[in-house]
Amino acid sequence: MTKTPMNFASLYTEALADTTWTVPQNYDACFNWVYDTGRAGMMGLYQKGKEFQWDATTRIDWSQELDEENPQQLPEEMLPIAGMDLYKKMSAKEKANVRRHFQAWQLSQFMQGEQGALICAAKIVTQVPDVDSKFYASTQVIDEARHVESYRMLLAKFGVAYQITPPLRELIDQTLRDSRWDMTYLGMQVVIEGLALAAFQTTRDYAQNPLAQQVNAYVMQDESRHVAFGRLALRDYYPQLTQKERDEREEFLIEACYLMRDRFEAREVWQTLGLPAQECVDHQYNSPLMKTFRNGLFMRIVPIVKDIGLWGPKVRKGYEEMGVLEYANTDVEALQQNDDTIARELDARRNHVRSTIEAGIAAS
Repeated sequence: MTKTPMNFASLYTEALADTTWTVPQNYDACFNWVYDTGRAGMMGLYQKGKEFQWDATTRIDWSQELDEENPQQLPEEMLPIAGMDLYKKMSAKEKANVRRHFQAWQLSQFMQGEQGALICAAKIVTQVPDVDSKFYASTQVIDEARHVESYRMLLAKFGVAYQITPPLRELIDQTLRDSRWDMTYLGMQVVIEGLALAAFQTTRDYAQNPLAQQVNAYVMQDESRHVAFGRLALRDYYPQLTQKERDEREEFLIEACYLMRDRFEAREVWQTLGLPAQECVDHQYNSPLMKTFRNGLFMRIVPIVKDIGLWGPKVRKGYEEMGVLEYANTDVEALQQNDDTIARELDARRNHVRSTIEAGIAAS
């Protein structure tokens, strides 16, 4: 399924109205003349950020191909419209095209969100007052650039890509326009990155395609540190705020979570394929399986929100109405450790295969 486009823009299902997007900014660049390293936890993350740098062109085996019928070899039930009569009546070729487009749409949103994270991390370096936070955020900048690169290369193999969805674009816009440094953390490090981690995990854990597994596992290894970064910074800062200030952030948080939940409609896919878009969206929202999937995306957000202290009645009520309050006691650190373990196991497996091949060649 390898594709070699003239340029990435040619992969988009619709022509770009503009090749760039400019978001006005209104914040101060903050210097800190006291170079104390500060919090041990933050400096520990910074050390890991330095040690765990990797090259997307060499750590991932790009000679691997995607599957022609099901690119990432995901279970059929993970396709939102798999239970619809219109899908069941399609030919094998038509079903393969739907899978290809839906998976490419998901990966496109991962890539677009990672560019948003790249710019937000750069903003944090500039704006946050603490030196230890500046140090760590600087490692996140290169992490996010690497993630954009990885998903760009993976999408090139699909031969198709989708533009950023309106809900994701709106939240990134709100996050970047806010002049308060903690809102960048809250919008990006907690909501967007937290939701992305759960979506990455679904692909990593269920995809049978080795290339798709590698890309998502290695990205997740980095992203777990990024979410931990936001957690550490905000947990220290939010107790200092007034109740009014915390209420304002809780309101933003709930609105952002609803916005991100609606990001997964994939309306653009159904329209591109000439399918009845509203019927497809309605099926997604009424399907018990898809409801479980959507709710599961908040597994990484809810416990972080509780931990950083934004756990007032408005937030708890909002999460209860969304059906995700049960995730409040999820062991986030255990999930982060598992993300790191899986990435290391993939490395060990690949290195074993490589050494076995090299030994065979040497012996022949």
